[in-house]
Amino acid sequence: MTLPSLSPTRRSLLSTAAAAGAVSLLPARLLAATEDNAIRPFRIDISEAALVDLRRRVVATRWPDRETVTDQSQGVRLAKIQALARYWGTEYDWRKVEAKLNALPQFITEIDGLDIQFAHIRSRHPNALPLIITHGWPGSVLELLKVVGPLTDPTAHGGRAEDAFHLVLPSMPGYGFSGKPQSTGWGPARIARAWAVLMERLGYQHYVSQGGDWGSVVADAMARQAPAGLLGIHVNMPATVPPDVAKAINDGDPAPAGLSEKEKAAFEKLDTFYKKNCGYAAMMVTRPQTVGYGLSDSPVGLAAWMYDKFAQWTYSGGEPERSLTRDEMLDDITLYWVTNSAISSAQLYWENNANNFNAVDISIPAAVTVFPGEIYQAPRSWVERSYHKLIYFNEVDKGGHFAAWEEPVLFSAEMRAAFRSLRSLA
Repeated sequence: MTLPSLSPTRRSLLSTAAAAGAVSLLPARLLAATEDNAIRPFRIDISEAALVDLRRRVVATRWPDRETVTDQSQGVRLAKIQALARYWGTEYDWRKVEAKLNALPQFITEIDGLDIQFAHIRSRHPNALPLIITHGWPGSVLELLKVVGPLTDPTAHGGRAEDAFHLVLPSMPGYGFSGKPQSTGWGPARIARAWAVLMERLGYQHYVSQGGDWGSVVADAMARQAPAGLLGIHVNMPATVPPDVAKAINDGDPAPAGLSEKEKAAFEKLDTFYKKNCGYAAMMVTRPQTVGYGLSDSPVGLAAWMYDKFAQWTYSGGEPERSLTRDEMLDDITLYWVTNSAISSAQLYWENNANNFNAVDISIPAAVTVFPGEIYQAPRSWVERSYHKLIYFNEVDKGGHFAAWEEPVLFSAEMRAAFRSLRSLA
C-alpha cells in the first residue's frame, strides 16, 4: 500500500505497523497531512485482527520449566505469569483502556523528522501552569492517566484552583504511538530539545517539566539545556550519586568512609541493584536488537520481561498487584505489544549508555520527591549537591518507581507543592 505525503519516518512506522497487523492505519486526513509544524488530531484504533492474534499467541505459549527456588530470586515465577496469561488470553479487554485514551485530547506532530504523539489536556482554571510529564520504561503515558483529573481540575480532587496545571503527556520516541527512530541519535538530550519545541509549538511561553525513570533523565537534560520557557523541573528518580560513591560501587569496594546513615543506606540499595537487579539494563544497553526478537514474537515473553520490573519497582514487597491492578499492568504490556515497540523502546538504553543515577549539575530551580519504593532513596545531602537551586524536597511514606501510577493522589499533591513557588513567574 502506498502511503502518500509522508516523511520517511512516518512512512516506515505505518508500513511496519500495517504489515504486522498491529495498528490500524491512521485516518486519511492524517495520512494526507503535509510536512510542516501542524498539530494533528490522533485517535487509537487497534484492529480486531491484531487483538485476536494476540490472544491466540498467548494461549499457544510454550512454557519453560518451573523455577528451582521458592522465591523470585530466579525471576518471575511460572505460576504467577501463567495466571496472568490465562486472564490476558481469555478475559482481558483492551478496548476499555483504548476508550480511556481516546477520551483525552490526543495529537501528533512532527519534530526533528519524527512523529511525536501526545495528549494535551488544558485546565478550565485560569492561570493554570503548563506541565510536561515524561514517562519511562517499562511504562508509558498510561502511568499518568490517574493524575490527569487531580492536576487539571484540582477543585474536584481536594485542591485549589490556583494549583491547576495544563498537561502535556508525550510518548517518547520509540514508545507508544510516537514514531520509531530509523537512525541513531535519539537519546535524552535530543528528546529534551524536542520537548522544548513541542511546548513552544503549543504556545506556552513558560512551563515546568516532570519525570520519573527515563522521564527524570529527560527532565534533567531539559534543565541542563535551559530553554527559555522552562521555569523548573521535578524528578522522582533524581541523579545524585557522588563520584566517590559511584566509583566504589563500580569497583566493588566498600562504602567510602564518612557517609551518613541515609547515605550508607543509599549506597547499599544501589550496590544491591547493580549486583543483582540490573541485568535487564545491561542487555538493552548492549544488545537491544537481540533482546527485541523474542519480546516482539512472544507476548508472554514481553509480559514476563515487564512484570519483573513491576514486581521489583513498585512499593509492594515484590507483589505488584498490591500497587497496580492486573488490568493496569496488562494495559501497559498490551500497549507495547500492539505498537511492536520492544526493540524501539530498548534502543533508548543503547543510545544512553550511561549511569543515570550519577550526580548531575543542575542550576535551574528543581524539586525532588523521594519515594520509599524507588530503586534508591536519594539523601538530601546528595540532592543539594546535584540540584543547586533546590526549591522543594520531600520524603514520602508510600509509593515506588511508578509514582503517579501507584499513588496518584500523593503524586498530585507533590506536584502542587513542588511547583507552587514558580507560578508567579509564569
